Amino acid sequence: MRRRRWLISLGVLSMIGMGFSITGTVTGARKTCPADSLSVHDTVPLPAFAYSMKMSEDTLILPDSRELWERFFDELDSLRAGKDTVVTIVHLGDSHIQAGHLSGRTMRLLHQVFGNAGRGWIAPFKLGRSNEPDDYFIKSVVRNWVAGRCVQRKRKTPVGIGGIGIQSTSPSIDFDVIMTPKNGAGYAFNEAILYRGEESMRMLPAGTLKDSVRLFRADTVCAPGVLADTFRISRLTDTLQIQSTRRKEGTDKLLPASFFTNLYYGFQLRNGKAGILYHSIGVNGAMYVNYTEEDYVRQLVSLKPSLLIISLGTNETFGRRFSSEEFSGQIKAFLSLVKKESPNTAILLTTPPECYKRVWVNKKRTYARNTNTERAARTIRKVAQEESVACWDLFTITGGKNSCRKWYNARLMNRDRIHFKKEGYQEQGTLLFQALIDSYNHR
Repeated sequence: MRRRRWLISLGVLSMIGMGFSITGTVTGARKTCPADSLSVHDTVPLPAFAYSMKMSEDTLILPDSRELWERFFDELDSLRAGKDTVVTIVHLGDSHIQAGHLSGRTMRLLHQVFGNAGRGWIAPFKLGRSNEPDDYFIKSVVRNWVAGRCVQRKRKTPVGIGGIGIQSTSPSIDFDVIMTPKNGAGYAFNEAILYRGEESMRMLPAGTLKDSVRLFRADTVCAPGVLADTFRISRLTDTLQIQSTRRKEGTDKLLPASFFTNLYYGFQLRNGKAGILYHSIGVNGAMYVNYTEEDYVRQLVSLKPSLLIISLGTNETFGRRFSSEEFSGQIKAFLSLVKKESPNTAILLTTPPECYKRVWVNKKRTYARNTNTERAARTIRKVAQEESVACWDLFTITGGKNSCRKWYNARLMNRDRIHFKKEGYQEQGTLLFQALIDSYNHR
């Protein structure tokens, strides 16, 4: 097997604050392409770290059986060789992922090395009254949205690939999909795939670009109860406007609004180029059990991921009686469904970083280290070995035991001492990128 080695070389070390910053590059040796003798040479600057972490040699451990990972690495080789192909990565998680900073940093660094095939999955979080990544907007004049989430005990609506769904009784639905000028730079798109409920109103192009958009309406479901309509635009754009219609297809007859169940799940944005398509999917409060449903997993794997990264485990550690055995069973139940529905997907489990929890001391509320995160990390490592999937130990590489104090003192954690600030998540995203590249280099 021909292998392409791309090396991370750590460069300047400079003391700042309580630690040191690391700047580096991802560099590749020159390679001659047979077709046109094109020399390829890339350099990707790595962002500086804010403080010194406990950096182990390698915390991404591949399984002994590496056939799926070798296939994934071969697909990356194809991108480096200049082949016109798209390699799909899905990153599934909780609030650490919904914010988009960790996965967004990893995505952007991978795009610099292997090519950018588009922004991937985006969900209408703000319309559902939740926080949204800062590189896009999904807007609507409709205000009476009801939001369902996979974490709800009794879901207000069915949920889609993004773990959420939004529903409205409005007789007219509209969406504006917008990449933000600064944070969304580089993610213009010429294809948007709308995922909607099977009984929802059909959507048509609107706005200034409507004559430049071709609509390919789905005639079969891509997953149970889900239709995926494709809007193809004649040029790259950072904005798409679409508007619902109640007109019966092929006629001038208007159907009553009560005829429809207006349920929408999100979009997939692509640009028609070769490269990595990185879908980031996270829901605040999510745990393994919230995604462990056959219908949901079928939706998830309809994205056809070559690699599935699973970043869960933090919320489980806040249960009153956290049990490693029960947690292990929950992970295995989810993995069983994924392996059944997508046997050719490489899987990477990540451990949660350490955090605090609220406790009462002398009748006063304060914060203490959440010791369950260490137990959860140990359980995830063990399950990964037993299930022959890869594991990236974020808990260890970010400092391990008592590291939450360092992160908080470095002002990289939020006041709730569970979530991180944007800069903290971005540092973790850089670490994940480094771990993936290192495994790719040294397989």
